[in-house]
Amino acid sequence: MNIKEYKILLVDDEKDILNHIKQELLREGFYRVITARSTQEAKTLFMAEKPQLLVLDIMLPDGDGYEILQFARRHVDVPVIFLTAKDEDVDKLVGLGLGADDYITKPFLMKELIYRISAILRRAYQFDHQKDFSFQLGEVEIDFSQNLIIKDSQSIGMTATERAILKKLYENKNRVVTKDAIAQTIWGEEMDGNEQSLIMHIRRIRKKIEVHPSEPQHLITIKGIGYKLKV
Repeated sequence: MNIKEYKILLVDDEKDILNHIKQELLREGFYRVITARSTQEAKTLFMAEKPQLLVLDIMLPDGDGYEILQFARRHVDVPVIFLTAKDEDVDKLVGLGLGADDYITKPFLMKELIYRISAILRRAYQFDHQKDFSFQLGEVEIDFSQNLIIKDSQSIGMTATERAILKKLYENKNRVVTKDAIAQTIWGEEMDGNEQSLIMHIRRIRKKIEVHPSEPQHLITIKGIGYKLKV
């Protein structure tokens, strides 16, 4: 299935922005684009249309994008991109531990948003299942075949981006992987302004795989260079 056949739900209360994004996606060949301008409308469309990707503004007139993400994830592990207005929104994303696959800060270039949409759809729906496997990090199991992290007898889901990062680190286990190498895996480009996004994903992975995330034993930061997964 071509990634442009996947259904995308755009949610933003600003009509002009919503229409602009939709028209640009249609121009790029993403022909299954639906839109909503409120939390309730988004929930209704989500249940009726079963979209394969959500692009969510955070501030909405009757709630926020976080609420839509949590509602959607109760039904299916759909990938999500947040449209954020400021750095504080990014901090809140990290603090809440919400499983967004990516975020992009307003104002943004349409080319960048379309690129990120394309990259996430590829990661989420075109995995090479021939290479699915599981491995242990101490008492924690990472199971790529089920997209789960098993910790303290609990199963924790992975987003497509978290899975891609962990796979890249595991393929180079016990060796340093540069930030640029990870960025190439996630976005198909070098860091170039994506560092805060990468930090957000690393923090969330640590919460899932480390006993004490603030004192990591497995996912180690190599200052100024990148990360190492100690296995």
